[in-house]
Amino acid sequence: MSPQRRMMKLGAFLPAPGHHVAAWRHPNARPDGGLDFDYYRGLVQTAERGLFDMVFLSDGAGVRTKYRDADELSRQGRMVHFEPLTLLSALAVHTSRIGLTATASTTYNEPFNVARAFASLDHLSAGRSGWNVVTSATDAEARNFNLDKQPAHADRYRRAREFMEVVTGLWDSWEDDAFLYDKASGRFFDPAKLHILGHEGEHFRVRGPLNVARPPQGHPVIVQAGSSPDGQDFAARWAEVVFTVQQTLDGAQTYYRGLKKQVADHGRDPDQVKILPGAFIVVGRTKAEAEDKYATLQDLVDPVVGLGMLSYQLGMVDLSGHDLDGPLPELPPTEGSTSKQQLLYDKARREGLTIRELYLSVAAGRGHRFLLGTPETIADALEEWFVAEAADGFNIMPDYLPDGLDAIVELLVPELQRRGLMRTEYEGATLREHLGLRRPAFRGGTGAAS
Repeated sequence: MSPQRRMMKLGAFLPAPGHHVAAWRHPNARPDGGLDFDYYRGLVQTAERGLFDMVFLSDGAGVRTKYRDADELSRQGRMVHFEPLTLLSALAVHTSRIGLTATASTTYNEPFNVARAFASLDHLSAGRSGWNVVTSATDAEARNFNLDKQPAHADRYRRAREFMEVVTGLWDSWEDDAFLYDKASGRFFDPAKLHILGHEGEHFRVRGPLNVARPPQGHPVIVQAGSSPDGQDFAARWAEVVFTVQQTLDGAQTYYRGLKKQVADHGRDPDQVKILPGAFIVVGRTKAEAEDKYATLQDLVDPVVGLGMLSYQLGMVDLSGHDLDGPLPELPPTEGSTSKQQLLYDKARREGLTIRELYLSVAAGRGHRFLLGTPETIADALEEWFVAEAADGFNIMPDYLPDGLDAIVELLVPELQRRGLMRTEYEGATLREHLGLRRPAFRGGTGAAS
């Protein structure tokens, strides 16, 4: 295989039951999988067997749902799961190549804690960690942190930008060869290669240094999923992998080219930012088999949950007073995910969907691109976007787990390999090497006094 050939970058997005809103109700699903380490170990080892670049675990700082009563809440299928950094740290010793990416919020954490945790994961995994940076998007999370409601969208991003300056500065507290471990001389480290951050800003005052050596990757890979104007600007400045929600080829191409330009405008190399749209996949050996799988899941959608899930995707708006078989009404903008809200409005208008039809549509991929069919037809769809500069790869979203991931690895991956679009073996050892990302140069000051 030529090392110069452009290959799809693939993430395996693995919420415990799967991505369909009714996944936990499927007869073969594990509804308690979110708190079962052996279950997650099996999933991640399957993704590694499938030669994925990384696994991706989303997270929030609270129960992120809009519920009106206990009965509605009790019907939800993704309420509890492991804290992702803890889980990935354990999984690091049961895997050897696949990247391990976890979500952590810049709104409800402190930079020192986040820098230390991801540096530790990078050492534990020998250079396979990634941080999905989020600013959080619900009042439910705010209420767990001494607040009645979340900060305004612009304020969250202003804090996030300073947060990134601090975290990346802390990762450069020590030069790569700072630690001598010289028993004969009694010198544990070279003080000239220790760098004190001494940050003082609007939101943070952090002296440093970090009490973890520089990560094996220099910095863990920075992942980000914002598509709003603030989110895109943030991604253009900081992200190395961008997850995005796109429904059409034209829309994906516009986003891809626009973000790559913004990356260049920030003085960065656009090839060093990989754009991975989400792809919800239902694959079968035949189209009929795939359709049967999907129909089984759709039949399990609880209307109460479907409407609540759509409400959340639209920014926690209340749809309970509207006719489910009528059109989606005009609703005011929220402080939630503004880009996803707009995408769902566009989808409803473009396809003429009622509220019920929209929540059944979103029940699958929560607004992401939906691909159903055989390995060949799904590979055709992925290849079209990849070749047409609409994506550098995809964040793959199995319908339900573990069967959905097994089917992707056993059916779709070999087809992508046959077309020369996906590796047949891991060429490198770190997540940066998998993704073709350069290791960041050390950018500290002039020594211990810096």
